[in-house]
Amino acid sequence: MASWSNWSFQNANSPMMEQLIFFHDHTMMVIMIITVMVGYMLMSLTLKSFNNRMLMENQMIELIWTIIPAILLIFIAMPSIQALYMIEESNKPMLTIKTVGHQWYWSYEYSDFKKIEFEAYMKPTQEIDSKEFRVLETDNKLIIPYKTQTRILMTSTDVIHSWAMPTLGIKVDSSPGRINQGNFMTNRPGVYYGQCSEICGANHSFMPIMMESVNPNTFIKWIKNF
Repeated sequence: MASWSNWSFQNANSPMMEQLIFFHDHTMMVIMIITVMVGYMLMSLTLKSFNNRMLMENQMIELIWTIIPAILLIFIAMPSIQALYMIEESNKPMLTIKTVGHQWYWSYEYSDFKKIEFEAYMKPTQEIDSKEFRVLETDNKLIIPYKTQTRILMTSTDVIHSWAMPTLGIKVDSSPGRINQGNFMTNRPGVYYGQCSEICGANHSFMPIMMESVNPNTFIKWIKNF
């Protein structure tokens, strides 16, 4: 969920984002180990005026600093490949939403239901209240049921856009003349925000995404009353 003065990732609201945060923390730990080891070796060489025989003229040292980076790369690559396959996996989605990018707003269509489509424009600054987020609120929200596998089909009518929702760990390009696919599942109810993350023109920063995750019964009532 978005919050003021947030210096880290948003709280994960999907299994995919949980895996991405785990991969980030795992990789940062490996990078810290590399930084400490290289820093120690550089200080050792500097303090001894670059005349340490064990570091300057030693075949074993050269073998070690060739093998260790290869092993560290494997530790980074394995969770990376796992996350990559999870992003592309499509597990029989129960709900399909078609999303179209325009200059500069989004339109949504619930393909599984008849005549359920709407457009989402950014709320003007003068219309938002103190509890809402400037440049992130829209006049219509995307409503989805939580704990439901959802497929999003993405295209565009003009230029390349990108539908990105950080808390779900999803980012799908919206290209004219092409349909791209993304999958996500929310873990809990709430209101979540995203933005177009492809520089698409003068008002690129003014086409936000606003999504509300609700329980399935509330979603069914919303569908009936649309």
